[in-house]
Amino acid sequence: MPQKLKNNPRKLNTLKKTQSGIKGLDEITGGGLPKGRPTLVCGAAGCGKTLMAIEFIVKGILEFGEPGVFMAFEEKAGELETNVSSLGFNLAKLQKDGLLRVDHVHIDKSEIEETGEYDLDGLFIRLGYAIDSIGAKRVVLDTIENLFSGLNNQAILRAELRRLFGWLKDKGVTAIITGEKGDGTLTRQGLEEYVSDCVILLDHRVTNQISTRLLRIVKYRGSLHGTNEYPFLIDEEGISVLPITSLMLNSEVSSQRISSGIPALDNMLGGQGFFRGSSILISGTAGTGKTSLAAYFANESCNRKERCIYFAFEESPQQIMRNMRSIGMDLQAHIDKGLLEMHSARPTLNGLEMHLVAIHKHVKRFKPRAVILDPITNLITVGSISEVKAMLIRLIDFLQTEQITVLFTALSLNTIVTEQTDEGVSSLVDAWLLVRDIESNGERNRGMYIMKSRGMKHSNQVREFVITDEGLDLVDVYLGTDGVLTGSAREAQQLLETTTKVLRTHAISRKDLEIQRKRKVLEAKIASLQEEFESVQDELSKSYVEEDLRKEIMEKNREELIQNRQTKNTGNVKK
Repeated sequence: MPQKLKNNPRKLNTLKKTQSGIKGLDEITGGGLPKGRPTLVCGAAGCGKTLMAIEFIVKGILEFGEPGVFMAFEEKAGELETNVSSLGFNLAKLQKDGLLRVDHVHIDKSEIEETGEYDLDGLFIRLGYAIDSIGAKRVVLDTIENLFSGLNNQAILRAELRRLFGWLKDKGVTAIITGEKGDGTLTRQGLEEYVSDCVILLDHRVTNQISTRLLRIVKYRGSLHGTNEYPFLIDEEGISVLPITSLMLNSEVSSQRISSGIPALDNMLGGQGFFRGSSILISGTAGTGKTSLAAYFANESCNRKERCIYFAFEESPQQIMRNMRSIGMDLQAHIDKGLLEMHSARPTLNGLEMHLVAIHKHVKRFKPRAVILDPITNLITVGSISEVKAMLIRLIDFLQTEQITVLFTALSLNTIVTEQTDEGVSSLVDAWLLVRDIESNGERNRGMYIMKSRGMKHSNQVREFVITDEGLDLVDVYLGTDGVLTGSAREAQQLLETTTKVLRTHAISRKDLEIQRKRKVLEAKIASLQEEFESVQDELSKSYVEEDLRKEIMEKNREELIQNRQTKNTGNVKK
């Protein structure tokens, strides 16, 4: 359908909008309030109608250069200036500069009842003069009930409402009209919502003594808009609306890896640590070191010159910083450099939705690369497990779209590994670390498991988690016939193995010496026998030589005798 519209040669007339300047509201409304049309803001007393209206006017002046008129039928100008001064709004200065007109119109209900007549012409003249005198682009009427408080004739009421809304459209101003919530209707008269182009309902609910403010766009003619209930926060900076309740699962992902701050843990995670922009859960029983792990992660983020926000629901920032100094970590240095922010509050300070809005607001302002919530278990005090899970899902979705790495800690109420005691978010997070007690040899030690780590090779073995003055470390446990040994039992076993190795080495050395000595004795015997053999050989050789010599001499003598006889015989013949 969008493609067909894009290819349509006819130019589409889209509704023009005016940005309100209120954080989150423009995102929900798809760009702001309808330009040149009235918007009805209704709700019960104390829900923030007047504050939203005055912020719409002031932000229009300061951020968009659009002068405004605020006409009050209930509060006087001086009272209004005092009430909004705590937000940093200087209405007196804006009026002096000719950018704002604040007009209080007093309407006496008895006068309307006595005459039985009603005509808004006087109001139109007064309002028109205020608009023209400063060239106003924005108008607020607060509250509309006071205009019609004495009217019971529905026909006249509807006609005058239409006149009022039509007159505002003719003036071309973007207007907000506030109205009190009626009994079973959005407004007290029950008619205003029908003639308004845009209707915003504000609600202030108190559940289990915890208050939550919610905003819902009931209708918006000619525009797409969010239809859910959105929590909003009122603080020293005005109104902040959280523009998300659920997101499509289409956020970008990163393959970059970031360190946990503990080299041994990084080695268990494929040697590189967690994925950037992922969600991490550290769960375990009390005293297993969850906060220390979270603080180490924050410290490592700041060491990379990346900003981090630490939300603590159990300890104050001063407590956490003092405790971390005992393991060689100085978080105050990162706070001084502007890399770390720590916010601490009891969960009962606000409802779940308000906590979500506050976190959203801090993240948008500080723009961190990592966020820590310690522990999420405490949020159960202000909501059920399903409500906490829904809130955390929305938070994870928001942070993933911002490519922010989030780390949760959760308190497990037992020591059964397979039991889900982590507010049901273990299936949602990308990595889950479990730290649990391991009792052996009369000691209580800590063991760490990587229950899961999506998208990476990780260790399936248990490591002993050690907290020392120098910091945190993971060491190999001893696996023997008696099971897993940790602490002093592991050290005793390691000492036994070292002693056995020394003794074995010593025994081997003694055996080597004995073998060497026997080799020398044997070699000496062999040498003696060799010498004896050579002596016998010499004797035998000597007899052989003498025999040969005797034979040689005898043969020589025999030859000489034969020669002598032949010589004598020759001489006798000659004679």
